[in-house]
Amino acid sequence: MKERDGQEEIFSQILRAGRRTYFFDVRATKAGDYYLTVTESKKFTHDDGTFHYQKHKIYLYKEDFVEFQEQLKQATDYIINEKGEEVISERHQRDFKKENDAEDEENMATAEFTEVNFDDI
Repeated sequence: MKERDGQEEIFSQILRAGRRTYFFDVRATKAGDYYLTVTESKKFTHDDGTFHYQKHKIYLYKEDFVEFQEQLKQATDYIINEKGEEVISERHQRDFKKENDAEDEENMATAEFTEVNFDDI
């Protein structure tokens, strides 16, 4: 058992997902009961090459486990059923174009341009 943030960790797992890392830590209360913390840590890089981490944490207690699992399963099942498992994102697809980008390209193709001769300027 190790100690982090002044609290005893009983069990810990790490999920690395790109610039995000998720920590699942089982900790003990002062009374000796267990609870779960889920921490999302996201790395941000500054223009000068330095970086910082932004962390978000939730505490999950045993009395909420069943309801939390049910709600999480319903929400994730909904997403998979509606959108499938393929990731659709500008950051994940180099050839991804927004609908407006396609419309802009179409408008540019049909727009009339005035020819300018730089010798006349």
